[in-house]
Parts: sequence; C-alpha cells; structure tokens
Amino acid sequence: MFTTKIITQKHIKARIPLERFCSTTCLRFSLMVLLFFCFSLQTKAQTPNDAIMMDKRDACVLLAYTYGTFDQYWEGGNQRENQTIATVERQTILGMAAIGITKKLDFYVGLPYVKTKSYEPNGGYFAGANGLQDVLVGLKYQLINAQSSVGTFSILPSATFSTPVSKYLSDYQPYSLGLGTTEIASRLMANYKLDKGLYTTIGAAYLWRGYTEAERDYYYNNGSFYTNTMDVPSAWNFEALIGSWLFQNKLRLELNYSAIRSLSGDDIRAYNAPQPTNKVEMDRVGAFAQYYFNPQGGFGIVASYNTVFRGRNAPKMTSLNLGITYQFGY
Repeated sequence: MFTTKIITQKHIKARIPLERFCSTTCLRFSLMVLLFFCFSLQTKAQTPNDAIMMDKRDACVLLAYTYGTFDQYWEGGNQRENQTIATVERQTILGMAAIGITKKLDFYVGLPYVKTKSYEPNGGYFAGANGLQDVLVGLKYQLINAQSSVGTFSILPSATFSTPVSKYLSDYQPYSLGLGTTEIASRLMANYKLDKGLYTTIGAAYLWRGYTEAERDYYYNNGSFYTNTMDVPSAWNFEALIGSWLFQNKLRLELNYSAIRSLSGDDIRAYNAPQPTNKVEMDRVGAFAQYYFNPQGGFGIVASYNTVFRGRNAPKMTSLNLGITYQFGY
C-alpha cells in the first residue's frame, strides 16, 4: 500500500521561536550535515532512467560500487566550507536486475547497501551509519519507436516505487542511509539515435515522497511542529545527455546533465542541522562509459564520474562509480 499524506492532529503549528543555543563543536558539526542521497541511483546500465530496452526473455544483472565525497556545501544558497569536518564520505554497493517481459516492457528491481562516515582535519573521524537502504521496483515501456532513413525516435515512460527495508534514521544527516520515506517516480524520456551511433536523450520525472519519522518530538519548518513526523518535499528531476555507440555497439560513451528541484521545504538555517524537510536543489554534470565484451550477451563493465556544480541545501559532491553487468536469456 502506498503512503498517503494525511495531516494528523500532531501537525499543529505553534508561534514560538526555535532555540538557537549550541556549543561550538555542535555548531560546526551541524553546518556540515547535509542531504547526501538525492541522486542515489547513479549507475546507468539498463535502468528505468535510460532509453535502452531489453529483448524479450532477456535479463541483465548489475553489481556496482559508488564512492562519493564532499567538503563544501550550500547552506540555503550560500556555499560554505567546514573547518571541523574536512571530508564526508559515502560508499554504496548496488545490486539491480533488469528483465525483458516483452519487447516493449521491462521490469526492474534493485537494492543498495550504504556506508557513511566523515574525517576530521586532525586525522580522526565521526562514526557514520551502514546498512540496507531502499528497495526499488519499476517498469519501463517503449511507447513510440519510429524509424526513419537516418535514425530512430523513441518515447519511453517509466514508473518506479521505492521504500525503506531497514529502520535507519533519516534525520541523521549526512550519515543517514536515505530519506526514510516511500517514493513514487513517474518519468518520461525522449530519445533520438542516428544509425551511425550518435544519440541524445532528454527526460523529466516527478518524484512523489511521503513522510518520514525522526527521533524527536519537535522540529522547525517555516513554523514549529510538535511531532516526530516530517513531510519530505516532493521534487522534479530533469536529465539531458548526448552519447554515441562505437566499435560495432560494444562501447557506449555519454556526457550528461541532471538536476533536482524540490517543490517545497525550508532552508538549512545558521547554527542548526539540516533535516529531511529542507528544499534541495542540485545541478550535476558527468561522464559515463559502458563496454560490452559481446553485444549479444555475457559480461560488461560500466564506469561513471559525476560532480555537483550548483546547489541549494546540498553537498558539493563528487562521485565515482564502477560496476559489472551480466546479460543472459531465460
């Protein structure tokens, strides 16, 4: 059953200011705590986010590792650098499977394992968290596949559903494993591929998000809330890329841009830690490569590099991804 957003009696605003007292250590720590997981699904290898379709009764499994770090962030719209915590680190191991139900319909299932921590300038580190994050299931459909004398134009809608599989703390940022809420993503992609291999894809997705629970009974979100239930802002996700198939479709190279725009939420306030209610905006650019040892099936490898260059209530994060794929008939 999908989570429905219903305001309970606990969601009663009180017109009182939030207490700003904090020790020097807690203050510096709070300035570094950020939403670190808005782009958790970064690998592109037959996923709901790309324009590739599986053949009927074909399957592809993916095992990928992502390493991400940041030492600067945006507090509201102001870019900041923390002097107490030099580097925040996030590692993710993602297992995913793509299954061709028909020539026009694919099914996906994935589950990431996440580990987080941060380092101090003096060589120490703050303990993070680790564990299973959110299970994801999805469908992608090839709605239009029109061929011309020079290329092929396709439109592909997709839908995914994800929800936490472990009781991690969503309000423990940047060490939290995820947002701790159900998410339903509705995506539409348009792709044009020339017969010589060059292609481009644009896409947009609406990310509906539910509620998450914090281990506190009061928080501030443009007003005071006496409840442990936080409304996680829904968002838009935009993507655009240009790429090419090379060496008889054995190698795929891409340059890509992606963005997140929350539809509501508050800013990280000075002297306070961020929380799942914050309004997050991020712009990211990256490069992606995938190599098939045999285009007809078997093993392949994927690699990508991404960096956030503009944000609001977001980390200036850089990440590197490596993975292996195996495609087979069933």
